[in-house]
Amino acid sequence: MSQTESVPMTILRAPFEARTWRELAYLLVGLVLGTLGIAYLWLGFGAGLFFAITLVGIPVLAGTILGGRVWGHIYRWLCEYLLQSPVEVPAPFRPKPGFFNFIKAGLTDRVGWRGILYLVAKSVIGVVLAYFVLLFVVISAFVAISPIPWWLANPQNIDSNGVAHHSLVQFGDMYIETWPATLAFAALGVVCVFLAPWPVRALVALDKALVHALLGQTDYDKRVRQLQDTRTTAVEDSAATLRRVERDLHDGTQARLVTMAMALGRAEEKIASGDDASSLISDAHANAKDALRELRELVRGIHPPALDLGLPHALETLASRSAVPVDLNVALPVRPTHGIEAIAYFSVAELLTNVAKHANASAAWLNVATIDDDLVITLRDNGTGGADPIAGTGLTGLAARASTVDGSLNVVSPGGGPTVVTIALPMSGSR
Repeated sequence: MSQTESVPMTILRAPFEARTWRELAYLLVGLVLGTLGIAYLWLGFGAGLFFAITLVGIPVLAGTILGGRVWGHIYRWLCEYLLQSPVEVPAPFRPKPGFFNFIKAGLTDRVGWRGILYLVAKSVIGVVLAYFVLLFVVISAFVAISPIPWWLANPQNIDSNGVAHHSLVQFGDMYIETWPATLAFAALGVVCVFLAPWPVRALVALDKALVHALLGQTDYDKRVRQLQDTRTTAVEDSAATLRRVERDLHDGTQARLVTMAMALGRAEEKIASGDDASSLISDAHANAKDALRELRELVRGIHPPALDLGLPHALETLASRSAVPVDLNVALPVRPTHGIEAIAYFSVAELLTNVAKHANASAAWLNVATIDDDLVITLRDNGTGGADPIAGTGLTGLAARASTVDGSLNVVSPGGGPTVVTIALPMSGSR
């Protein structure tokens, strides 16, 4: 209901809205499925418990519990397509190999048990309560149109004295048999028709809440999935770092060392024959210095030596090397863990590189502080804005890197600027 729409208009519109008809359909389908669900529970658990003494019932019980997943899929589909309320799908069933492991996993499957629990709740909500609500809807509609069959069918009710009454309905010794009484009775039905959508919506809202609570992802499921994603990100990041180190060593340092060894070998031959080998020795010396420089750069990419003196000193080094002038402010009363320091350092390095390449900025402000046990990094620039972390830029990688330690990244970058990037990392390495 919009803020400008009055309550009477909302009540008058309710019976004709598509939402009402979808919810009626949901209750009707739920009534049928709920009845079948009761039969499923009786047959599955009844047969399983009856045959449990022969051990045959244990696989039956496991299959019945796993069937809760199928019921959950059906009700999630109904909730999404009839109520237009998508439900997050829980984790799939992944038992360990082997028959007994499958049975054990089936008997202890949390998602299956939650599906069974929903079927039990549905036997009350979707069968008993839905029956009375739908009965109220049907009776209200019938009473609202009762003058039509009363006029066309000409029904006759005979009382105990043998007197015939032209009436569809009677209340004790009172018969609705005149036009005024019939129209008044129909008016009552019309009022009930306009009131009927509200118990429907209340019951559907309760059912929908149970679907999301029992058949969707729990906080535990979301946490497990997040940990799986962050673990995958960490493994892929480590593999990429190893590939980069291997490539740099193979294509850079190793090639220079081979060239130096060959130059020293030729110099040795020349010295043995009495020739001048000073140029070859000079080349070998130059290759040795280049190899050392590349090794320093490689080590800096793995663990910056500046971090040995702490994150503030390392950030000062980054700020001094930045192509865009950076105003740095660091307030860290407690030193973070080494892992958090490394993530913070490389994240700031990536952000400053992005500012220099893409922001068209002339200045940047970097603030690092501790807020509620979190290391909070805030970088603001006066560039043109428009940074989008969803567009597959380096910001996506920064968000993934922060998520490996339960951190977060937030980007505010309207068109025209400024861009403000905030990274929050737990000081201890986990929350």
